[in-house]
Amino acid sequence: MDATTTAPRAEVLRDRYRSRLPERLQELAGPVEGTVDLPLHIVWSGRTSYSLDRPKSRMTLYRTVLAEGLREDLAAFLHHRLLTEQWPVLRRLVSPYIREVWEDAFPELPRTAPADTTAA
Repeated sequence: MDATTTAPRAEVLRDRYRSRLPERLQELAGPVEGTVDLPLHIVWSGRTSYSLDRPKSRMTLYRTVLAEGLREDLAAFLHHRLLTEQWPVLRRLVSPYIREVWEDAFPELPRTAPADTTAA
């Protein structure tokens, strides 16, 4: 793909993710424990149930909701504390467009991994 094709696509994706953002991270008031079952408009094939008590499962849930969820899904399924705690690792698992949009909107999201975290 050349730059003339990539640039417009990149901006379309940024706009899509930007339009879904909450005004404040505190609007993300989803559950912090237990099991979450995602609706089909977020995850249309494969796994739909995630355990917030298992770190890998929780990370997969957050990655999926950030990529596919609507604004109301973000508020219903994500929790601001868990998002902030997971962000140093999660930011490497989401698309660069999602990462840019979220970090531009919420400077409180940490942009580096903790010193004791190793690359996956």
